[in-house]
Amino acid sequence: MAEKMVWVHGLVVLALIIASPVVDAVSCGDAVSALIPCGSFLVGVGAPKPSSECCASAQSLNKLTTTTADRRAVCQCFVKSGPSFGVKPARTKLLPSLCKLNINIPISPNVDCNKVQ
Repeated sequence: MAEKMVWVHGLVVLALIIASPVVDAVSCGDAVSALIPCGSFLVGVGAPKPSSECCASAQSLNKLTTTTADRRAVCQCFVKSGPSFGVKPARTKLLPSLCKLNINIPISPNVDCNKVQ
């Protein structure tokens, strides 16, 4: 299990290095980095609930995405990068309610990010 987490964190670091910045305030690298504390929860190797650190990070990211362009960019980032990190869609769907995130984005690997407001 520890080896898998090292692998996941290695992929996150790699994504941060090669991620191209988004036009607005939040880059894909920033978004992925913000959710590093949620890694074990999102890939299903951790506890059935996210840690308080995970929720605090997710809430901080939510506060950074103040514009429609930011939300769309983060949506596109997660749709593209989530599968490469082994993120489980069922766990992703739980994150907003478990972390008390007030988001208006459908959580699905097939979401059309251009429709995000």
